[in-house]
Amino acid sequence: MAKASTATGDQNVVVEDIGPSRKRLTITIPAERVTDQIETSIEAVAMEAAIPGFRKGRVPRSLIERKFGSVVTGEARNQLIASAYSEAVEKHSLRVVGEPEGKDIESIEVKPGHDVTFSVEIEVAPEFDLPALDGIEVKRPLIEVTDDMINKHVERLCTNEGDLVSQEKAEDGDFCIGSGVMRSVADGKEILKLEGAVIQVPAKDKEGRGAILGVIVEDFAKQIGHPKPGDTLKVKTKGPAQHENPEVREKDLEIEFQVERVERIQPLEVQQLVDRYGMGDESALRETISMQLNQRVAVEQQSALRQQIARYLLDNTTMELPEGLTARQADRNLQRQRMEMMYQGVEPVHVEERIAELRGSSNDVARRELKLFFILAKIAESFEIGVEQDEVGARISQIAASRQMRPQDLYDQLSKQNQLGLIVQQIREHKAMDALLTKAKIEEISVEEFNKQMEAQDAAKA
Repeated sequence: MAKASTATGDQNVVVEDIGPSRKRLTITIPAERVTDQIETSIEAVAMEAAIPGFRKGRVPRSLIERKFGSVVTGEARNQLIASAYSEAVEKHSLRVVGEPEGKDIESIEVKPGHDVTFSVEIEVAPEFDLPALDGIEVKRPLIEVTDDMINKHVERLCTNEGDLVSQEKAEDGDFCIGSGVMRSVADGKEILKLEGAVIQVPAKDKEGRGAILGVIVEDFAKQIGHPKPGDTLKVKTKGPAQHENPEVREKDLEIEFQVERVERIQPLEVQQLVDRYGMGDESALRETISMQLNQRVAVEQQSALRQQIARYLLDNTTMELPEGLTARQADRNLQRQRMEMMYQGVEPVHVEERIAELRGSSNDVARRELKLFFILAKIAESFEIGVEQDEVGARISQIAASRQMRPQDLYDQLSKQNQLGLIVQQIREHKAMDALLTKAKIEEISVEEFNKQMEAQDAAKA
């Protein structure tokens, strides 16, 4: 086990390697610094303490120590540990990922004239070498917007913009709106409660699979049947391995769903769609859709090239990943995938369906996503790739247009959900892969041949 000991400022730091990309820091803060911090904390409390009979800032020190002793030592301990940890990380140039883990930190005693020693374990970005980045061979699929693609898009729009018609009983493809509660079978603990939840009775082509509260259930159709308003459904399943909530992962679950109403989508007629969008006639609608699809084709082509770059990087880079961070990466992976599908213009309902499927993916998928994150971060750093504010604005406008939203509304939504950082990360990663594409060997092939080659590569890895 590798160990290094250094004096960092006026403190001693011992750094130990305790696993893949994992280190233990043992830090000793000298007595003089401890005493100074306690004095500072006493002064801070004395200035704010409100005790009857004394003006603020005039309370005797002995009374402060007697009445607020635990507050003073707790404040001093927190300040000492936080500053000592930050100094140690900076001094040793540690690229920490995730939060530090410390045992019994709260029980550490802080006394004037005594050293303070504590240990924390951290996960750091792995050290690795990048593969050759020049001349990567990739294929560009030649995609042409056809009348059939336009027809299918018009059909989807007619369905998406259709009217909801209440039903007395759900049939295949109908939607049930109500409230859902997810509980652990082991102890009955409530894990998730959602009002206004929506489930869909699987259509014939879904082969019985469906989703409830974001979890895919293989025999969903069999378990729910064809419910009516007022029915109470009980669905049993196992939590997906990559769920964001650790209380759900690989746990036996029971989900109770109260059906409040059943709705069926009545698609619009094409002329109704034309009128709703304020188009002059159907030809104007089709021309607009053709322009949108051509824009989407360009995005899909670039995404296909980037996916091949990502595969090359993953297959040709060796690194040891921090185990703990891999387990906590589930939420970040799903948010990253959601943002990528939004960029590609995938319809919102299909985004959530895909996210539900990804929750059930293997740990290998999560590890590859984490590995790619570190690789692209290193490439972006080596190429000095940054992200400008106008690039963020342009990306938000692009995604908003594909979702028929105002850019400001999408910005507000992402800001509220603390996801603006994902936009920045996505742009940086795309720019990193695009930088490699400028050096790549690109061959253009038909979309049919492209799909055949990609399927063959997937089969070879299975």
